[in-house]
Amino acid sequence: MEEVKKKRMLSGIQPSGDLHLGNYLGAIVNWAERTEEYDCFYFMADLHTITVRQDPAELRKRSLNQLAQYIACGLDPEKNVLFLQSMVPAHSQLSWVLNCYTMFGELQRMTQFKDKSEKHRDNINAGLFTYPVLMAADILLYQADFVPVGEDQKQHVEITRDIAERFNGIYGDVFKVPTPLIAKTGARIYGLSTPEDKMSKSVPDGCVFLMDEPDVIRKKFKRAVTDSDTGRCVYYDREKKPGVANLMNIYSTLTGKTYEEIEKEFEGKGYGDFKPAVAEAVVEKLTPIREEASRLIKDKAYLSDVYKQGAERASYVANRTLSKVYKKVGFLQI
Repeated sequence: MEEVKKKRMLSGIQPSGDLHLGNYLGAIVNWAERTEEYDCFYFMADLHTITVRQDPAELRKRSLNQLAQYIACGLDPEKNVLFLQSMVPAHSQLSWVLNCYTMFGELQRMTQFKDKSEKHRDNINAGLFTYPVLMAADILLYQADFVPVGEDQKQHVEITRDIAERFNGIYGDVFKVPTPLIAKTGARIYGLSTPEDKMSKSVPDGCVFLMDEPDVIRKKFKRAVTDSDTGRCVYYDREKKPGVANLMNIYSTLTGKTYEEIEKEFEGKGYGDFKPAVAEAVVEKLTPIREEASRLIKDKAYLSDVYKQGAERASYVANRTLSKVYKKVGFLQI
């Protein structure tokens, strides 16, 4: 009987800081659940990280730590290709080619360039402007069928599709045109102190990191923004009660309870009962991840084997695509 070929999935997170609850619930937990269903490639996006100045030693340390956390979150390196983006030169090589097939106006319309330019006015570099092209290269190199993203990243998959279709229109069927895969639940976790904005490592007080100790997690949830509602406190209203809605989303994602079930559970109770309950659900989920990641971080030899093997497996696939692209555009090859 002929084996059915799995669809391919690819995604990555920048090692610009420790992974947090938003990364886990919004992305990584879904990645782990898809291991058996898809041919999965997940990477540390260290090339993207340097659009903002980084301390070299810290970047190397965070990249290794993130790999350990990937594995601790359930990404088995035997079943998933885990690698560092910078260890696969084809990413940078294809990115240059695709720069020449991307329109200036397309990049000007990217909302994240505008956002990051506001935050880093002293370093508005060309990489910050063209990084969506590198992101397109990340995806197209592996002929990915699906790219799991949050709603805020959907624009990057759309420009990738535009670039792929433009290139294919000139040279034939070279790239698979990817589809964004957006999780229906837990896709967007907001900051505990800024519930209007996505949870971010740049706002550490409202960010729960995977490596936080239990008491630190409890304190962050104790200080989490809610509202001054003195009536029926715990109910879902994203517009009027963004802080409570965020906590309910976290609790729902971790426990599997619906919003209606959560409302019933805390009927007649206040935030003094609700926030500790959410904190304990988070502690229960993150404690084994933190402990396993801490163990792996100490095993440098094992992590080295994982990223070397991951780079080899990723390079095999990426170089096949790059070779095809080089041939199409007219480059002589060794």
